[in-house]
Amino acid sequence: MTRAFVALGSNLDDPRAQVLRGFDALSRLPSSRLVARSRLYRSAPWGMREQPDFVNAVAELETTLDARTLLEELLRIERAAGRERGDARWGPRVLDLDLLLHGDLVLQEPGLTLPHPHLHERTFVLLPLNELAADVDVPGRGSVRGLAARVQGGDCAPMD
Repeated sequence: MTRAFVALGSNLDDPRAQVLRGFDALSRLPSSRLVARSRLYRSAPWGMREQPDFVNAVAELETTLDARTLLEELLRIERAAGRERGDARWGPRVLDLDLLLHGDLVLQEPGLTLPHPHLHERTFVLLPLNELAADVDVPGRGSVRGLAARVQGGDCAPMD
């Protein structure tokens, strides 16, 4: 089994409910088990600022799926939720699922980079990831705990 982490985010169509449905869909992935989920966080948009705030979280999975197959499953879940990948980059979305880490795999190929290339700079990813995996090493970046300590939390806060 490989330990993998997935970021969830939504800012359309009842974002809190979308993220909770995302957790539910992740719990039904083939050859995988949802091990843990973070609290929900409200965060300001990243990139494109003129849009509603996001609800974000992170899920921890144990999986025998390889990284590419897991990514394909995540994209399938997004499509089922109504997400179209042609949407504006960093724009509003019904459900966004990003593969953050797949074990200690370092990979760069078309459509898939691991660890996620922006993981180390996004508060809305690092804070929930820190809840689940503070001691995990992000290859080439350091521990999640150390990365989370360097980011400002002003634009991201737990919802409950």
